[in-house]
Amino acid sequence: MSTTPEDTPTDTPWLSADQQVSWRSFLGGVTALMDQLDRDLRTEHGLSMPEYEILVRLSEAPDRSIRMAELAAAVGHSRSRVTHTVSRLERDGLVVRGQCSEDGRGVSAVLTDEGLAALERAAHTHVRGVHDHFVAQASPADFATVGSVMATVATHLGARSF
Repeated sequence: MSTTPEDTPTDTPWLSADQQVSWRSFLGGVTALMDQLDRDLRTEHGLSMPEYEILVRLSEAPDRSIRMAELAAAVGHSRSRVTHTVSRLERDGLVVRGQCSEDGRGVSAVLTDEGLAALERAAHTHVRGVHDHFVAQASPADFATVGSVMATVATHLGARSF
């Protein structure tokens, strides 16, 4: 696609050199952190970060059960990706699927007792990694600032609260 001068926006808020450095540092840091946390969970517990996040969400839900569509929205993944991930968790006995209790039309994912036990074991690895690779790398004030900025971004983009 070619553009003509009249097609080129003139109001683009280009990043300054300092903003560009910060943005790229953010991207690199988030990628490296998430890769490390995923690697730690896979190595020590055979769980991926997406699997761990689903187990966490189910553990926090009433009756350890969430409709599949709501689960997909909560973790920010497509329905098909969540279905695939839940299938793996179901195969391992960590989750079961069943009819929705409230209307019988939808499908819910339910955390099993075995899934809760697996989550409880993996949580130590995950929280230790978050602390060592993220929390301990920032001053309390910087850590609070990161949390504040990302909460503002999530609100601006209409993300569900965590």
